[in-house]
Amino acid sequence: MLLAKIWDKIDGGIRRNIPANTPFLSPRELEMCRYLFGDVPGLYPFGGCEGAERVMLCYLPDYLDESALYQEDSPLVCLRATFYDGDSPTHRDFLGALMGSGVAREAIGDIYVSKGSCDLFVTAQISPYLLQNFASAGRTKLHLTPIPLHEVALPEPEIKEIRDTLASLRLDSVISSGFRIGRSLAAQHISAGKASIDGLPCDKPDKPVPEGAKISLRGQGKIKLEQVNGQTKKGRISVVIHRYL
Repeated sequence: MLLAKIWDKIDGGIRRNIPANTPFLSPRELEMCRYLFGDVPGLYPFGGCEGAERVMLCYLPDYLDESALYQEDSPLVCLRATFYDGDSPTHRDFLGALMGSGVAREAIGDIYVSKGSCDLFVTAQISPYLLQNFASAGRTKLHLTPIPLHEVALPEPEIKEIRDTLASLRLDSVISSGFRIGRSLAAQHISAGKASIDGLPCDKPDKPVPEGAKISLRGQGKIKLEQVNGQTKKGRISVVIHRYL
């Protein structure tokens, strides 16, 4: 159903030679779209800032370039929610409040929480409603204003560096090291469909993990296999893993 809607939206833009875009997509959904459309020219993943995880797939006809996505008629808007410095709402608080106010997940992009403010990407269609009605996240009172995309505040992620040696680069082994859980428990989580590599679900505990891959484990968070070094004298693989706090 999702792919059918996306096909209708993008194909309509291509046939009429006008800009078109999808709602926000997860990394897995974006990968499915790339498989669906192949090498169609004029398609751009766009999340509002560099490195965005949730993005729209946008079609631009040949008379427009990618800079058009940052103009006033962009398909997405960044809203800055400011609040009392003494409060500390989390990403989960903001996402829960947005969805609790009736906003669909596909209308919400990335959410960046900083001290005293939160920048969140939403579709241009839902922005007016939120400016009028989104006044709190949990017990935290908010004041919303739209901001230009070049003013988005990207907080530095808090990272814990883990240096370890592994018998192999199997997914269950990397997860066991990064989240400090037993390998058998890691394998159970993977088999239950709780793990993904670079946004793509993986239920195979023995899946090899490439250097630089980001791994998400539902209920635990995210890690990155930052560096793979040489073998130790005992034949194990030296690695550096970053865990996002």
